[in-house]
Amino acid sequence: MTSLSPDAASIARMIDHTLLKPEATAADVTALIAEAIELGTYSVCVSPSMLPLTIPAGADLKVAVVCGFPSGKHHSSIKAAEAALAIAQGADEIDMVIDVGAAKAGRFADVQADIAAVRASLPAPRVLKVIIESAALTDAEIVAVCNAAVAAGTDFVKTSTGFHPAGGATVHAVRLMKQTVGDRAQVKASGGVRSFDDAVAMIAAGATRLGISGSAALISGATSAGASSSY
Repeated sequence: MTSLSPDAASIARMIDHTLLKPEATAADVTALIAEAIELGTYSVCVSPSMLPLTIPAGADLKVAVVCGFPSGKHHSSIKAAEAALAIAQGADEIDMVIDVGAAKAGRFADVQADIAAVRASLPAPRVLKVIIESAALTDAEIVAVCNAAVAAGTDFVKTSTGFHPAGGATVHAVRLMKQTVGDRAQVKASGGVRSFDDAVAMIAAGATRLGISGSAALISGATSAGASSSY
């Protein structure tokens, strides 16, 4: 492996190296894990049906799993059960999707209750990230959802699934999310973060975690142009 520059290495340690394609196979996930270890990413992020994973002994690699993905239109009890099963099967972190329709209807108490149900299913120190689908929300809705997520006990608010037609992360959304949560939670930028410069911009706006599928290409962008991702 070619050694990474300090900047590239530090960004790698913010990445959830992600594979959420419906056609993903066990072999694909094995390759994802190997690449994550080579690149030095913080975690791999996979679908719940891919668990349990085999992480090589001594590897400094967390396992993140999505919940209620990608629509968020699952009953809260189903999301909570899905999260609890993922934890039982070895997940360290859960990335759950809110009911975006509830947010659009102004039902922020319901959004908070949904998140709280999943939070209650996660024993400490397991990490909860709440995907708000920021591109589908107004600024006022982003603020309200972030406040609901913090009140429900989330560790992170996350921009996007990467599957919504409205789009993914933007610098504006990340900055607004960070301004809203302050020191009460962290921010994950995900969806459409395709280049090293994109990653730097998201971090400057307040992100401390990045959801990336094309991590190798993004990291290589520290020294070469043209990094791209299919995420």
